Amino acid sequence: MPFVDLPLEILPEILAFVVKPQHLWSACLVNSNFKAFATLRLYEKISIYSWHKEGKVKVIHLFDTLARSEYLASLLQRLELRDFPKSTSILDDEVLRHVLQALSNCKNLKSCTWTRDGSLNSEILSALSNCESLQEFEFNGHSDGHYDPRLLLGFAKLTKISMIMPSASVIAQLPSWTNITGNSLRNLTLICKSSLIITDRLLETLAPSLVNLEHLHLTGCPKVTEQGLWALVSSNIHGLLGLGIEGVSPKFNMFNFANKCVSHGSLNHLRSVTLTVHHQLPMKEWISAAVHLVSASPLELFQIYSTGAFFESPMTDDLWNQLISTHGRRLIRFSVHRMLISLEAIRSICRFCVNLEQLFIVVEPKLLDRLSECLSHAKKLQTIHINYPMEASPDAHPVLLPEHALSIVNSCSSTITQFGCNAKVWQVGRRIITDDAGDLQALRTLVPYGNPGIPEQFLVVRT
Repeated sequence: MPFVDLPLEILPEILAFVVKPQHLWSACLVNSNFKAFATLRLYEKISIYSWHKEGKVKVIHLFDTLARSEYLASLLQRLELRDFPKSTSILDDEVLRHVLQALSNCKNLKSCTWTRDGSLNSEILSALSNCESLQEFEFNGHSDGHYDPRLLLGFAKLTKISMIMPSASVIAQLPSWTNITGNSLRNLTLICKSSLIITDRLLETLAPSLVNLEHLHLTGCPKVTEQGLWALVSSNIHGLLGLGIEGVSPKFNMFNFANKCVSHGSLNHLRSVTLTVHHQLPMKEWISAAVHLVSASPLELFQIYSTGAFFESPMTDDLWNQLISTHGRRLIRFSVHRMLISLEAIRSICRFCVNLEQLFIVVEPKLLDRLSECLSHAKKLQTIHINYPMEASPDAHPVLLPEHALSIVNSCSSTITQFGCNAKVWQVGRRIITDDAGDLQALRTLVPYGNPGIPEQFLVVRT
């Protein structure tokens, strides 16, 4: 069948595998049919990151386009802006007018991320609040001198709120805001560096409005203890599906919190947990409490990292073994950062976590040659990312050489699609060759990471 005669019904299936915007743009040039379907994919999600070349120029051009074309703006469902002119003073009246007009044209915008400090102003915030389809909003909470935090109360139908580095004036609006959004809100994330304004008292005040939460993540809140968190967890009607407790108070009593959660069945539906540790913790007691915390949970994603120096592996082996024993058959992701993990533990994870798809681990460079055998036991593994502390091995390369990385990939299951080491990520491709017998064989290759989004392993550690 000639290429031009392909049934239109399969074009969306073909284009679903095209992820880079420039490739989708090229697909628009094939013919009118390709243009129609590729344009939908090109504009349904737009992301601009700070490392994009001329990102600030691109974002201005984007809003100019969306302001001029109601049709293209109507296609936009997810807008992710990690870069934007920082000071609104450099936005002249015409540019700001285009931004506001563009947002008013985005009738189907469901999710907006606008995180650069100082890039939001009251006019933009007001325009976003008028997007009636908006359900998810991630934003920079540093409002001082930039926007009126009372405008946040205009976002009344959100299902997900993610707040980064909030000012006291923004937090002051949170009780009223969650009271307004309480019926719809399912996901709340508060990300701070080391904020003293997120307290137990605040969480206790919010608790009556957050009874429908499914996901709760607290990061960098050193004034939060088990008392405030228990107020939120215990008031929940259906039970949390995801919980992140990262960088909270050194006085947080995991033992007491775990006992309350288990005795009340509060985490009986929990599928994902993210925890942090530090060297001041009594690790033996903390490990016992952490294991108890999720003992009745149908856990699928486990993530843990140290907020300070690296932990040595013998100290944490008991944690891995108990998690494998209780949750091994369900775990899909096992993520460990800034904590050395022994080869024996990795082997057990790969052998007994039979549904494991994602594995993020820390190993010493000298053990990499022996790692391959451990990974070969994970029959459904799709993503593997290895970190190692450079200070422990001054002679180690900061990134594995491609041939070394490929040798590890070749020991993995045929399901492997992504491999990373420290700051480098590759996708695993396939090259078809004909062998001496005339049979076709697929050889694995490493190709540059092509997905425009941030790899999941770089999103785990947020402090």
